[in-house]
Amino acid sequence: MSIEVRPAAVFEDVKALVGPKRADASVCWCLSYRIPSTVNNKMRGQERGAYVARLLEDGPLGVLAYDGDVPVGWAAVAPRSATTFARNRKIPQVDELPVWSLWCIRVRPGHRGQGISHALIAGAVAYAREQGAPAVEAYPLDNGGAKVDQTMAYAGLRANFEAAGFRHVADTTSVLSGHPRVLMRIALD
Repeated sequence: MSIEVRPAAVFEDVKALVGPKRADASVCWCLSYRIPSTVNNKMRGQERGAYVARLLEDGPLGVLAYDGDVPVGWAAVAPRSATTFARNRKIPQVDELPVWSLWCIRVRPGHRGQGISHALIAGAVAYAREQGAPAVEAYPLDNGGAKVDQTMAYAGLRANFEAAGFRHVADTTSVLSGHPRVLMRIALD
């Protein structure tokens, strides 16, 4: 398998990774940290996909991992200032550096355990660097090697970010699936 990571710019490919199985479902689309919760919570069913399609008109929403032409992984990355992390009380802003946030990693079932999440982290960092980001932050689970429910593993795992060169910058008060989240950062200069 040869994995290539590219900007997430094709709606159908984004939909394959973060869209619901049923068109009328009101789930995911990886909007929770991208838009205000009042907007996010009001949208139902196909409104969510239409919203993502409109966002894509302004450019990529992150990166996708491809096995050939098949999208097999997703990572959301954007300027922190353009996300709800800019106002998040549980995940601190540690300084005024205009960092980018990497907050969601998803690998399709059947493709897990093949290093795709590592490729997604590297691809997200490369994309942010190309866009002029001075650093990338992530807010992964500090699970200490304990098993993590796949549904809640979207934030990534501390060990994977450490392997990619991120360093621990701050603790947070955010907890997912019983595991604390930490703020990690990699400088891009």
